[in-house]
Amino acid sequence: MGISVVSARARAVFLDRDGVLNEALVREGRPHPPASLDELRISANVPGLVARLRAAGFLVIGVTNQPDVARGSQARDIADALSHAVGRTTSLDALLACYHDDADACGCRKPAPGLLEAAAARYGIDLSGSFMVGDRWRDIEAGRRAGCRTLFLDYDYQEKKPMPPADATVRSFEEGVTWILGGESPGSRDGTVDPQALRVKLFADGADKAGMVQMYRNPLIKGFTTNPTLMRKAGVTDYAAFARETVAAIPDRPISFEVFSDEFDEMERQAKIISSWGDHVYVKIPVTNTKCESSMPLVSSLSQAGVRLNVTAVMTLIQVRDVCEALSGGPPSVVSVFAGRIADTGRDPVPLMAAARELTRMTPNVELLWASPRELLNVFQADAAGCDIITVPNDTLEKLGLVGRDLGQRSLETVQMFRADAVEAGYSL
Repeated sequence: MGISVVSARARAVFLDRDGVLNEALVREGRPHPPASLDELRISANVPGLVARLRAAGFLVIGVTNQPDVARGSQARDIADALSHAVGRTTSLDALLACYHDDADACGCRKPAPGLLEAAAARYGIDLSGSFMVGDRWRDIEAGRRAGCRTLFLDYDYQEKKPMPPADATVRSFEEGVTWILGGESPGSRDGTVDPQALRVKLFADGADKAGMVQMYRNPLIKGFTTNPTLMRKAGVTDYAAFARETVAAIPDRPISFEVFSDEFDEMERQAKIISSWGDHVYVKIPVTNTKCESSMPLVSSLSQAGVRLNVTAVMTLIQVRDVCEALSGGPPSVVSVFAGRIADTGRDPVPLMAAARELTRMTPNVELLWASPRELLNVFQADAAGCDIITVPNDTLEKLGLVGRDLGQRSLETVQMFRADAVEAGYSL
C-alpha cells in the first residue's frame, strides 16, 4: 500500500482509521467511512501527532473494519485507495484492514483481536505494552481482548459505549496522544499530573449505596469495589438485597462483591450467585481461606467456567504469579495486591507493584489493582508503576481537588488554620 517499511520495535499504538486518523462522516448519530477520496478529510494535526508517537519509540499501525466491501456498498479498490491515502499522509508504519461483515464470522473484524494479533506476529510487538485507540466500542473491545491498554475517543455517537470502559476516555486524538505519552494535559499545573490524564483507572471503594451512586456520577470513577468489612461498617444487614440494589443503580461499570465463606464448596456456590447478578459483576475470591489453604484450584475452575474474578488479599509476587496462572485464558479478571498493607509493614510497595505488573503483562486477561491505598500520592505511584486500577476511598477522592495547588498558597492556608484554631480555643500565655 505504499506505507513505510517497518523497523523492529517492541511496542505499538494501534489506531482505528475512520474517526481517528481521518474524519468519519456522521449520519443520524453514527459514523461512516468516506465514500471516495473526494470525501476524505484528515485533520491538519494528525500527521504531527503520529510523528510524536513514532518519536517516542512506538510503531504506529492502523487497524480498520471496512465491512462495506462485504456488503457491496463500497468497492475493494476504493477502500484500499482510502487506506493508502491515510497511511501515506500520516506516515503510518502499517495499516491492516478487515473487509468482512459480522455474518462472515471471521477472526479479524473488530471486536475480535485478529488484526492486532496479526500485526504483533508480523512485527514482534508486545501487545501488553501497546495501546489501542478508537472511537467505537468495537475498537476498545478488540484492544482489550488483545491485552492492550485502551483509549476511547468519545465523540457522542448515538450508539453503545465500550463495556467494560476503556482505560481512558478523551475528547480528541491530541488529548489521547498526551495521555499515551504520559505528559501533561491542558489544565495541568506546576508539573503535576492532571487527574484526567491518569492512565490508571480509579475504582471507588466503599459500601454506602448513596455514596456509591454519587461516585457513579463522577466521570473519573471507572468502577467499584466493596467487601464484607466495609459493608458491616456501613450497616448493611442484607447482603444480597444491598448488592442487587447497587448493581441496578450502577448498571454499566465493573463492580466487585466478595464471597464470605471459608469453605471452598460454599465459596463456589456463592460465587455463582454473585456472578449471576450482571455481566459487569466481578466475584472477589481471597487468595487463601483462613486456614491458609490456596484458593487457586477454585479460582481456576471458576475462571474456566467464565466467571469474572477479582482475586484479593494478595501480597507477594509468588501469589501474583499463581493467580495469573490460574486465571490465564479466562474472562477479564483482576488481581488485587494490597500495596497499602504491604507499606504498613515498612516495605516500599512500588518495586513490588512494578514487578507484579511485569507478571500481569504476560496474562492479557488479568488487570493489576493497587488495593488499600493510604494517601493520594499512591494514585500517582500506581499510575507510574503501570497498574491498571487503584481503589480509592472517598477521603482520597476529595483530595484530588488539591492536585496542582500552589504550595505557597497551601502553606499560607496552613498557617491561617493554626491561627484560627488557637483563637477559637482562647489560648493565652
